[in-house]
Amino acid sequence: MVLSKILSESDISVHSTFASHYIRDSSAKYRMPENSIPKEVAYQVINDELMLDGKPRLNLASFVTTWMEPECDKLIMDSMNKNYVDMDEYPVTTELQNRCVNMIAHLFNAPLGDSETAVGVGTVGSSEAIMLAGLAFKRKWQNKRKAEGKPYDKPNIVTGANVQVCWEKFARYFEVELKEVKVREDYYVMDPVKAVEMVDENTICVAAILGSTYNGEFEDVKLLNDLLLQKNKETGWDTPIHVDAASGGFIAPFLYPELEWDFRLPLVKSINVSGHKYGLVYAGIGWVIWRTQEDLPEDLIFHINYLGADQPTFTLNFSKGSSQIIAQYYQLIRLGFEGYRNIMENCHNNAMVLKKGLENTGLFKILSKDIGVPVVAFSLKDRTKYTEFQVSEQLRRFGWIVPAYPMPADAQHVALLRVVIREDFSRTLAERLVVDITKVLEELDKHGHSSSTATSVVKKTEDDIKREITDHWKNLVVANKANKMMTPILNQCRSAVEILH
Repeated sequence: MVLSKILSESDISVHSTFASHYIRDSSAKYRMPENSIPKEVAYQVINDELMLDGKPRLNLASFVTTWMEPECDKLIMDSMNKNYVDMDEYPVTTELQNRCVNMIAHLFNAPLGDSETAVGVGTVGSSEAIMLAGLAFKRKWQNKRKAEGKPYDKPNIVTGANVQVCWEKFARYFEVELKEVKVREDYYVMDPVKAVEMVDENTICVAAILGSTYNGEFEDVKLLNDLLLQKNKETGWDTPIHVDAASGGFIAPFLYPELEWDFRLPLVKSINVSGHKYGLVYAGIGWVIWRTQEDLPEDLIFHINYLGADQPTFTLNFSKGSSQIIAQYYQLIRLGFEGYRNIMENCHNNAMVLKKGLENTGLFKILSKDIGVPVVAFSLKDRTKYTEFQVSEQLRRFGWIVPAYPMPADAQHVALLRVVIREDFSRTLAERLVVDITKVLEELDKHGHSSSTATSVVKKTEDDIKREITDHWKNLVVANKANKMMTPILNQCRSAVEILH
C-alpha cells in the first residue's frame, strides 16, 4: 500500500527558499516575532540585507584589520565559545595573553629584568585601554595629593585637539578636565611646547599620540618628555606621559626603530596599542602596558574567587571572548619581527605609490607625513567647483569608502580626504584608486558644480551636522509609521491576489 502525505504550506523542505512565505513576508524589525522560522530562512534573510554593506577591504576609512590567514580564522572559530574571564577553566588562554603582554612590553622597551614579567592587560580595544591607563593616572595623583594634604577634586589631562573621541569619553565619564592644545593650519598635531605650558599641579598626565587619527602623523614624544622633565624639575611636580599608540605602536618599532617615543623615555609610564589595527587582528583586541608595577595602583585591581581560584582582574568589562587574544598570539609568533617589518614596509611603500599618484594629478595638497602611520591624507587645492565631500560621495560608485571630514578646532576650515593603507591594500588597488579618483574629478568637472555649493559643504558647522542627523532620523520614523499603516492594506491586497490565482 502506498502512503501519501499532504504537505503543509509551512513545510519549508519542499519549497525553494525564495518561494517560501517566510521570504514573501517582511522580516521582523522592532519586535521579536511570535513564531520560529527555519534556520535556512533566517540565514538568507540576514545575508540578503548584509549584501548592502560596503566591502570591508575597500573600506579605506578604517584602521581595523579586515583580513587574516585561514589558519588563524580557524583558531578564532574554534575558540569562539571560550569566555576569557574563566581563567581557571582556560589556563592556557590566560598564559597566551600573558605572553602577548610580555612580547609587546619588550617591543616597547619596557625596563624589565631577566626574571621580571611585564605589567599589562588585554582589552576590547584602545578605548578601554585608555580608560584603564587614565584611571591609573588619576588614582595615583589622588593618592599623592591626599598624602600631602592637598585638594584632589580637580584633576585635568592635557592632550591635543586631534585626539580620538575616547579621550573625551574618559574625561567626561571619570570627571577629569580635558585641556586641549589647539591645532593650526599646516600643524595638525599637539605642539609639545604649548602642551607643557598648560600643565599645572592638577595635571594627572599629558597624552601624546603616536599616529594622529586625522593624518597619521606622529607627535614628538621625545621633545615632550624633555620639556616636561625640565618643568618637573623647576616646579617639583612629577607629571607623567601616556602614549596613545593605538595606530603607531605596531609600526614605529619596525619602520623607525631609532625613534624614541616609548619606555626609553623616563616620563612615559603607560602605552596603549590596538591589536586590531596594525597588530593585524580582527576587531576586538587592544593592549595597555605599564612601565612598572608601581605605575598601576594596587587598589584598582580586583580579586575574584567565584570562578574556581583567586584571579586578579583590572578591566572595565567582565566577560569577553578569547578568540582575539589567541589570534594576536598567532600573529606574533607566525610573523615574528621579520614578518611585521615586511608588512609595515609594504604598507608604507603602497602609501607612497598612492601619494605620488595623487601628486601627479596636480589637484591635491598632501596633508600626511612620510614618517608616521601609512595614511595618505589630502585636500583639494581648488574648492571652487566641488569639495572633498563630493569626491568622497562619488567614489562610493566605484565601491571605495574614503572619508571626508574637517580638521579639529582652530583648523576646521581645512577639509580633507583620508586613505588608510592596511596589509590587504595592494599596489594594484592603490593604482586603481588613483584612476578612479581621476575619473571622479573629470565627471565633477564635466557637470560643473557651482562654487556656492562647494563652499556650503566645506563650512558645515557642528550644529549643521547635528541638525542633518536629527532630520534624517525624523524622516526614518515618519517613513516607518507610514509603512506600519500600509502593512494591513498590503496584506489584504496580497490575499486578494492569491484568491484570484
